[in-house]
Amino acid sequence: MKGSRTLALGLWLLGMSVAALIVARARFSADLSAFLPRVPSATQRLLVDQLQNGLAAHLILIGIEGGDAAQRASVSTALTAALSAQSAFLSVNNGDAAIEERERTFVFEHRYQLSSTVTPERFSVPGLRAAIEATLDLLSSPAGLLAKPLLRSDPTGESLQVIDQLDQGGAPHSEQGVWSSPDGQRALLIAETRASGSDTDGQAEALALIRAAFARAVTPASPLRLLLSGPAVFAVDARATIEHEALRLSLLSSALIVTLLLLVYRSATTVLLGLLPVVSGALAGVAAVAIGAGVVHGVTLGFGITLIGESVDYSIYLFVQSRRGAHGIGTLEVPARLWPTIGLGVLTSVCGFASLLPSSFPGLAQLGLYSITGLIVAALVTRLVLPQLLPQRLQLRDLEPFGAAAARLLWRLHGLGFAAIALGLVCAAVLYGHRAAIWNRDLAALSPVSAAAQALDGQLRSALGAPDISNLVVVSGPDQESVLQRAEIVSQQLDALVSAGDMRGYDSPARYLPSLATQAARLASLPDAASLRQRLAAATASLPLRADALDDFVHQVAAARGSAPLGREALEHTSLALAVDALLWRHAGQWYALLPLRANDTGAHAGNLDITRVRSALRSNPAGTVLALNMKQETDALYGSYLREAVRLSLAGLGAIVLLLSVALRSAVRVARVIAPLALAVLTVSAGLIASGIQLTILHLIGLLLIVAVGSNYALFFDRRAAQRANADLPLTLASLLIANASTVIGFGVLAFARVPVLSALGTTVAPGALLALWFSALLAPRALFEAAPPAPPAPPAPPAPAAA
Repeated sequence: MKGSRTLALGLWLLGMSVAALIVARARFSADLSAFLPRVPSATQRLLVDQLQNGLAAHLILIGIEGGDAAQRASVSTALTAALSAQSAFLSVNNGDAAIEERERTFVFEHRYQLSSTVTPERFSVPGLRAAIEATLDLLSSPAGLLAKPLLRSDPTGESLQVIDQLDQGGAPHSEQGVWSSPDGQRALLIAETRASGSDTDGQAEALALIRAAFARAVTPASPLRLLLSGPAVFAVDARATIEHEALRLSLLSSALIVTLLLLVYRSATTVLLGLLPVVSGALAGVAAVAIGAGVVHGVTLGFGITLIGESVDYSIYLFVQSRRGAHGIGTLEVPARLWPTIGLGVLTSVCGFASLLPSSFPGLAQLGLYSITGLIVAALVTRLVLPQLLPQRLQLRDLEPFGAAAARLLWRLHGLGFAAIALGLVCAAVLYGHRAAIWNRDLAALSPVSAAAQALDGQLRSALGAPDISNLVVVSGPDQESVLQRAEIVSQQLDALVSAGDMRGYDSPARYLPSLATQAARLASLPDAASLRQRLAAATASLPLRADALDDFVHQVAAARGSAPLGREALEHTSLALAVDALLWRHAGQWYALLPLRANDTGAHAGNLDITRVRSALRSNPAGTVLALNMKQETDALYGSYLREAVRLSLAGLGAIVLLLSVALRSAVRVARVIAPLALAVLTVSAGLIASGIQLTILHLIGLLLIVAVGSNYALFFDRRAAQRANADLPLTLASLLIANASTVIGFGVLAFARVPVLSALGTTVAPGALLALWFSALLAPRALFEAAPPAPPAPPAPPAPAAA
């Protein structure tokens, strides 16, 4: 016996040491890869690539408000200079006049590679005449201030044409020489981070640099305030919020549970020993995921707090239901029925969570593997290790009076079992009546981003003219040149939709960096100097502009004719580089071009864009090279498929539980007695949430699985005692179940008050569900089970007072 005890302790210590080593070396991730199917479709892959590496993932929108315009402009300039010197940023722009002048100079020097109007027809005699006439007309307009200095060197207006085509979204308002909001109350900047959207640590570092630079640029008493928005801000804030809430609430729930157990055990040592199964299970679960999946997702770690809800119950059953000597002191004598009941409860939980293992989404599979490993290890530690570590003289409060009072209460309330069944039928009817709206398939339902933060993002994005990626076209190809060429073809197809009024416009990387083939064709369309002089003479014959005044134009066209097409490196340190890097990227050996679409902002369909019409216009492109996406539709569809699969697998898990119980209990009546209270608890909680206006999400589904996992232990204890007609120790059994249930309700009840949807969903589901599972299990158990604890006899009447003398 002593040797087996030593072996159990040795194996436990060895296993925990190995698990700790694995966890210490494990890779942890917080990106979206855990929610990408193992065999994703092309659309799903593009969607996640865009969220991780695309346009929005690298941009941080910055606002400065308060003070006066001069103060805001001064800090904006200082902030731009400070951040531009940091390697964490690829570019920072605030619309500074000096930067704008450099941009115009670059555009002027390379106008013939960039202008979409440079064609052979443009430099024919009729084309030159029309272009020069348009420039002369422009001189009398407000834009003439820009055109007049360029008349002799750029009479066809190619520089202004390039500026116009690059400014499709509308330039931000400018005040005091920097970008500002339309009302002039905020200075605006836009920064491109080097870190990708999946690199939350890198994004957090970039945000810290921005805040530090702003703090250095203002005085402590400054009225200026820094505003930050964008996907990077949302991701970093969401992670911090979840970590803060999970830590705060887990500490609170742990403190409450420990307090409860101290009141029960009256021994700090026993409380700490009782938590060993929880710690062991959590450590083993993380280690199993690290081995099985190669990387541990943050959601899996967050799910660890829920393991307390069931695994802490095992030690409670052991301590409370075991017999001791007089006054609750002495060595534990474990009842023979305890371990088979706990073991069967663990197996039912394993069946439930095993249904997540075959999920095509690694995130769900990780949760399943973590839960299964954690629960099995927690049960084994309770069975084989915990009894060996307990002190020789264990003292616990005598809980038999408490359990006996509970038994008497249940004896009186047993007739409510029919009411519980009727409640279940009503809840089933409620769910059937709302069957079309039970599940929330909107991914935004899980977002921790507040409405105020989303509103600020919309304001800054609109003021800066940052592209809206709600609707977009993604072009893919094996290399940059092929993608740019295909993007130019797609642009022609989209131009037809713009002309038809189906949308307001779009953006494309080919506007900022045309394909080499297109640039070469534009340069080849430029005439030589002699031909150009002849054509200019003919074109200006009837115009108030002499051809000999355009010598600069002739020389510059000749120089451009012999120049090379622009490459990406030529755009460095310009806003064109920012646009190209945001709209054109390489990932996993494939190149992608992004073309964000702009919906009409006026008319009956303002703000809406029919993505099906876009797909129809693009159907002539080779299959697989061009995809039109509505981001909300695609993310919701991805989440919807994720949810549907999880529901199907959960139903399969329920079937496995029924099969397991049928084999173990060998009685349809007993199986029904175990399943019925669990089903009633799930129905009641689901109907209660729906009746409260809350649609169910994937986290509610996980919560329902936890109700079954935790509640199966309660139902099995009542069933085992009823089947064996053994009620000698019923008070201790009831006391252990009530204490275990209280710890579960406390742990999850605290989560219900979380400000994070993923945590509050678990709390609002499991806390009431666990409570209902216990009471439904008791109410549906045979009444004879409680007859050993009849109502307490009435107190004898008090003796009469002695007569007065």
